[in-house]
Amino acid sequence: MADPTRYLSSEDRAAFVPVHAVWELTLACDLKCQHCGSRAGKRRSEELTTDECLDLVRQLARMGTREVTLIGGEAYLRRDWLRIIREIRDQGMDCTVQSGGLHLTEERIKAAVDSGLQALGVSIDGLQELHDKLRGVKGSFDAAFKAVRTVKKYGITASVNTQITSLVIPQLRELMNLFIEAGAKNWQVQLTVAMGRAADHPELLLQPYELLQLMPLLAELYEEGADRGLLLQPGNNIGYFGPYESLWRGSGDERVYWTSCNAGENTLGIEADGTIKGCPSLPTTPYAGGKIRDLSLKNIWWKTDELAINRIRTNQDLWGFCGSCYYANVCKAGCTWTTHVLFGRAGNNPFCHHRALELSKQGLRERIAQVERAPGIPFDHGRFELILESSDDSSVGTIPLSGNSLVQISRTRKRKIPEQIPAEKSESLILCRGCRQYVLPDAQTCPFCDGDIRTLAKLHAARLREARKAYSRLAKLLQPSGSANM
Repeated sequence: MADPTRYLSSEDRAAFVPVHAVWELTLACDLKCQHCGSRAGKRRSEELTTDECLDLVRQLARMGTREVTLIGGEAYLRRDWLRIIREIRDQGMDCTVQSGGLHLTEERIKAAVDSGLQALGVSIDGLQELHDKLRGVKGSFDAAFKAVRTVKKYGITASVNTQITSLVIPQLRELMNLFIEAGAKNWQVQLTVAMGRAADHPELLLQPYELLQLMPLLAELYEEGADRGLLLQPGNNIGYFGPYESLWRGSGDERVYWTSCNAGENTLGIEADGTIKGCPSLPTTPYAGGKIRDLSLKNIWWKTDELAINRIRTNQDLWGFCGSCYYANVCKAGCTWTTHVLFGRAGNNPFCHHRALELSKQGLRERIAQVERAPGIPFDHGRFELILESSDDSSVGTIPLSGNSLVQISRTRKRKIPEQIPAEKSESLILCRGCRQYVLPDAQTCPFCDGDIRTLAKLHAARLREARKAYSRLAKLLQPSGSANM
């Protein structure tokens, strides 16, 4: 079986090939979403012309891009969106679309498929009442599901996307059932981030300690969905290094785990006016490398500091808990977008499952609180403070935006803090079979559960052998009578 288009080979990583491009074709939108990071609605004043878009497609192909995802606003609100899809396919790249689905009619879907579209994702953020409220248009829930069913009818991959707000967690299981019933094959989930209109509604944002409830639920839904033909795919701000890491990153392949944000390494984002960023979600300032009208894509990719942020980032750029975390050299604080829009700088990510678990062991948790509102422009953000408190809600202290106060407070609780993974060994981790946390391959004792790594591995191997024997015996018992002699 061929690898998925977005699969990153070691050669892709070493050469910084922009394998996946996400392109905001227009900022025009027919929805009014409360959590829209780009504040979509009206077109940008200087959106690219058709000829400029087609030339950019050819530049992407020359750079080695293998998949282009068209987003908005709403991509179908550009009259030339079908021509752009055809050019992407003519240049040998895969083309997918993400949509809110409000006016994604059967006629539009058929035309897109005829133009070469290979997959279409529809955003559905809760059951009917919640979804319509979040999306700002009554009837948007029904329209979205109608679009999913129509996509399935035309034989291309139908996927759904869900923004995880504080309100949707109790609805996730029922949503999954509806997605499977509608014929969706992929379900991507992503934490709602404090950007754009979501920064105007901080009540929608998850609190970091709620990860302790969310992550086990997502793991259950992953397993159940896989049995029923739906692949749950957590986005890049779901994680990191908790006991379900191999599910999130490798669909169960234990060799695969989070290895830092790859914005500007293997992904790029394009705004409708030709602004190029390392990731479509990042704030325009300070992450835009330039505009395609002023520089070639090749020059922006290779010669601007803004696109090279993750190629040169080290753990020296990390702070707070992330600065002294065991996984600092591997993780590098997770999703740059999520952290920057909280604190105005990257490098300290409270939305981390490993971190929430470690704090919980000490009777602590973290909470974010808005202290500065967003100014009201596309891809903007306000500012939040990080509050460390006891799990019983009694406050311990506010974490400054510099320094390592969280680390110091943690040490007063007298829990051993594991030493960091050395940078030169950061790409070769194994699972502890006691707690399912990743550790160094030469570790003798797990720094998280204090288990003996080798003994736990032997016990795990023995259990696997017994399970295989039991499966073999069961298969023989279920074999039809006389079939062995056929």
